[in-house]
Amino acid sequence: MRTAYSVETVRAAEQKLMARLPEGTLMQRAAAGLAVACAQLLGRVYGSRVVLLVGSGDNGGDALYAGARLARRGAAVTAVLLAPERTHAGGLAALLRAGGRTVAPDAAEEPVLRADLVLDGIVGIGGKGGLRPDAARLAALAGDSRGVVVAVDLPSGVEADSGEVRGAAVRADVTVTFGVHKPGLLIDPAREYAGAVRLVDIGLGLPVEPVLEALQHVDVARLLPVPGAESDKYRRGVVGIAAGSGRYPGAAVLAVAGALRGGAGAVRYVGPAADAVIARFPETLVSDGGPRKAGRVQAWVVGPGAGDDAGTVAEVVTAEVPVLIDADGLRLADPDAVRARTAPTLMTPHSGEAAALLGVAREEVEGARLDSVRELAGRYGATVLLKGSTTLVADSGGGAVRVNPTGTGWLATAGSGDVLSGLAGSLLAAGLSAFDAGSVGAYLHGLAGRLASDGAPVGAHDVAEAVRVAWRDVRD
Repeated sequence: MRTAYSVETVRAAEQKLMARLPEGTLMQRAAAGLAVACAQLLGRVYGSRVVLLVGSGDNGGDALYAGARLARRGAAVTAVLLAPERTHAGGLAALLRAGGRTVAPDAAEEPVLRADLVLDGIVGIGGKGGLRPDAARLAALAGDSRGVVVAVDLPSGVEADSGEVRGAAVRADVTVTFGVHKPGLLIDPAREYAGAVRLVDIGLGLPVEPVLEALQHVDVARLLPVPGAESDKYRRGVVGIAAGSGRYPGAAVLAVAGALRGGAGAVRYVGPAADAVIARFPETLVSDGGPRKAGRVQAWVVGPGAGDDAGTVAEVVTAEVPVLIDADGLRLADPDAVRARTAPTLMTPHSGEAAALLGVAREEVEGARLDSVRELAGRYGATVLLKGSTTLVADSGGGAVRVNPTGTGWLATAGSGDVLSGLAGSLLAAGLSAFDAGSVGAYLHGLAGRLASDGAPVGAHDVAEAVRVAWRDVRD
């Protein structure tokens, strides 16, 4: 499992470590790892052109010391000093001793554009808001450079704790981060600016709970439901699907498709799309008497394609089993009824639905995804899965938020969310907690999207078919 920690936690750990080490040791560890990563990216260091964008903080010092190491190996290293009077003195002296040179920002254009590698050491993890105009101009030049752009610890201009980007920022091809991941490296929109992330171990000890968790195959494999020798379809769990309408029958079919591949032993369907469901999946148990007369279930999924069927949504929300609420169900469910539930609740909005629930603009949710998912979980007393370019899962009780590392842009297709709802609902019925069901469902769904797409357009039905392949890939 990958984890990410807050700036406050990282700084406290750094201070504790520095108190036990000779002065400057921690920066030298970071610079050494940074220089190795840069050398690997360059391939041939001798004769290469390297430009350092140097601010006044420790990130600038890291860049200068790394640049000195590259200069000693024969690179032509130029440092652009944004604040000469506040530049890290030791790092600058090391660079000059190694044969590096410095230039002012107004002379940076030619060396930056011709560089083989541009090292961004403008602002560190404590930066807030976008870059100032002089730094923003350098960030734009770096974007135009023919060389690879490497960020020191975090791209300058993005916010480490929230993943927000509130103005101009460096777009890196690679980010070399120290000690631990920072939340902004894993959450969009900042994640888009980080490029590939490399982690350099500098010996930090972080026993406290992380801010973010990202599951990996081994973590998901441990959570997957596996039937035993004595299992039958009812012991494995039954998931109810209340979805679809005369206008959107396909939503019901796709939700059932996801549910049939999610580990539960049986799927019950209620709704007006029964004929379409049975035609595609004859193994589905269909009822026309509404949720209360459908038979026993261990979890419900309600809302995909439901149109304006508020009665069915209300009936499911009062059920005393875990409930997943998606799509139209999010709009139709009574917030007070959701908050009053005692059984687990999993809500799965996309950014637009989350914005409507929070009463804010969609852009606000997309720009502050971590704060938004936490706010929703706290406001509704539910586990919330916020879909998007980085899917986040937050529990109502607080604690670490999970960020999903799988997926592809091709999953942004009609019906994809219906498949995810059925899949996560089935995992709920199989006995996973709402937090784990959302996390595992998102992981498998994203992986299935990758496998089904393989770099080409994909339909929601293709994603559903690929869930089995994703499941095997994780398990094996």
